[in-house]
Amino acid sequence: MLKLAEMTGVKLKHFEKFQDTTEALAASTALVEGKLSKNLKKILKKIVAKDAHEQLAVADAKLGGVIKDKLNLSCIHSPMVTELMRGIRSQIEGLITGLPSREMAAMCLGLAHSLSRYKLKFSPDKVDTMIIQAISLLDDLDKELNNYIMRCREWYGWHFPELGKIITDNLTYCKCVRKVGDRTNFASSDVSDILPEEIEEDVKAAAEISMGTEVSEEDINNIIHLCDQVIEISEYRTQLYDYLKNRMMAIAPNLTIMVGELVGARLIAHAGSLLNLAKHPASTVQLLGAEKALFRALKTKRDTPKFGLIYHASLVGQTNTKNKGKISRMLAAKTALTIRYDALGEDTSAEMGAENRLKVETRLRLLEERGMRRISGTGKALARTDKYQNKSEIKIFDPSGDSTLPAVSKKRKIQEVEEPDAEVAVKAKKFKAEMKEETTVEDDEPVKKKKKKKDKEKQAEEEEVGPVVENTEKKKKKKKKIKDEDED
Repeated sequence: MLKLAEMTGVKLKHFEKFQDTTEALAASTALVEGKLSKNLKKILKKIVAKDAHEQLAVADAKLGGVIKDKLNLSCIHSPMVTELMRGIRSQIEGLITGLPSREMAAMCLGLAHSLSRYKLKFSPDKVDTMIIQAISLLDDLDKELNNYIMRCREWYGWHFPELGKIITDNLTYCKCVRKVGDRTNFASSDVSDILPEEIEEDVKAAAEISMGTEVSEEDINNIIHLCDQVIEISEYRTQLYDYLKNRMMAIAPNLTIMVGELVGARLIAHAGSLLNLAKHPASTVQLLGAEKALFRALKTKRDTPKFGLIYHASLVGQTNTKNKGKISRMLAAKTALTIRYDALGEDTSAEMGAENRLKVETRLRLLEERGMRRISGTGKALARTDKYQNKSEIKIFDPSGDSTLPAVSKKRKIQEVEEPDAEVAVKAKKFKAEMKEETTVEDDEPVKKKKKKKDKEKQAEEEEVGPVVENTEKKKKKKKKIKDEDED
């Protein structure tokens, strides 16, 4: 490498050592961030100003741009320059005389430790422990607030039960109870700064005819103290939410744009850190938070869940029930990209998150429009094209033209075939008609015989009845004659 250095004409132009470790640390941090330190600026002004017409080889393109803007020096950065810098680092002991290798190794190790310590100490933006603690505290505050508010409503409901139905907002309810206290004070107190006019009139009217029990002043004081606690916790929760929102935008801006502050913070807390979350694939990001349901489904051989914590994202909430699985899968894929960009990328812009969110929104719109439109036939069938087949017509010789026999027309044959068929059908119809007539004649004959028998029986009965009636009349006439003769 020394020969290479001699051949290329590499010589030490100027060398200036650092006074202490802090100065070396400041210069190295400036170089890492792509900034121009004060010492480097002074050196370049003194030495390079003489050779302003020449180009300056720079190992970092970003640093070269800064030097060009501030000092108006033309800088070059190429693979050849990178190789030259590698050769200088390997032969630094030969270029700088009077520097033993042991001292050089010790200085490099000390500077590396100082630089790592500085990064951990003065770059809290990448520390996601604060997010994990904040989201856990936010969930705990929500649980405690729900318990306190439920207890306050139930406690004050014994004294004024109608107030809970009129005022539905929990914070407004607590503020109103704290300001008024006993329900008898509602008539004389002004609650217009808390309630609108209509609700205030309803509350005053209900207080006059309330069915609640009377409570002591000590009970009211305890209830008011509980209301103070609820109001303070609510205010602290809003403050904590703002802090979490700002911290999420500082650490993971693209993730925040994709799924929101709360869902993004819960994903980070569930994975343990932003870096651990970046190592997960998109399918794992989709099912984070639904591990129990997943393993239960695998054990019972049922359908696996389609989403976990990502279900609470606004994009999944906007979709229909039918498309939630598709959108959650696509959102998880885009979210995994944004997480890796936030965790491992140097840029802190949120452009990537905005682009990916726009893609998911367009996909969601297409799915909804496809569900609204009903097209006859499937798109695949419409898009399918038939195969091209070259069908060549082959003419075959007709041997019927060579026959010397008289050709019989096909129509004549059809008529001759159809005529016997028609005759057979007519004969069958006549036969059926004759059979019907015979059956009707045979049926009619027994009917006539029955009628004749009935007529003969009736005549016989009449003949028998007739002489009997005549005999009785004759006997009566004889008796009358005998009576007349006796009277005479």
